[in-house]
Amino acid sequence: MLQPQLQQQVQAWRKAGERVVFTNGCFDILHYGHVDYLARAAGLGERLVVGLNSDASVSRLKGAHRPIQDEQSRLHVMAALGFVDAVTLFEEDTPLELIRLLMPDVLVKGGDWRPEQIVGADLVLAAGGEVHSLPFIEGYSTTAIENKIKRQA
Repeated sequence: MLQPQLQQQVQAWRKAGERVVFTNGCFDILHYGHVDYLARAAGLGERLVVGLNSDASVSRLKGAHRPIQDEQSRLHVMAALGFVDAVTLFEEDTPLELIRLLMPDVLVKGGDWRPEQIVGADLVLAAGGEVHSLPFIEGYSTTAIENKIKRQA
């Protein structure tokens, strides 16, 4: 969903009394750890919005060998999850401007981020929202999958 349309949708959900949860990431090779994390994030409100790093953003953050899957593939896979209500791309290295645009009620990141380190936490907290850092399931990561494939090749 394009960001201006998403902003209108988020406002409509909020007007209907629904809490909007926002998270973001690369989600390059979707795996059990991602699905568990996203399902728990969705449980913190009525609507889950996912900000997906663009291909250029993933490459800057993860290296020239990434992403493994292009942004259109990642968008379609993410949108197919029943508990994800909207997905949008962002080009920047962080979702700060997207968070500023949407002003979610709940901001969520994975357990490697302390709440005070989460980009946009100050904005969400100042607006009366919540910020959560959800623990990861050990042993599940795109990098681990990538390394396993390389070892077996």
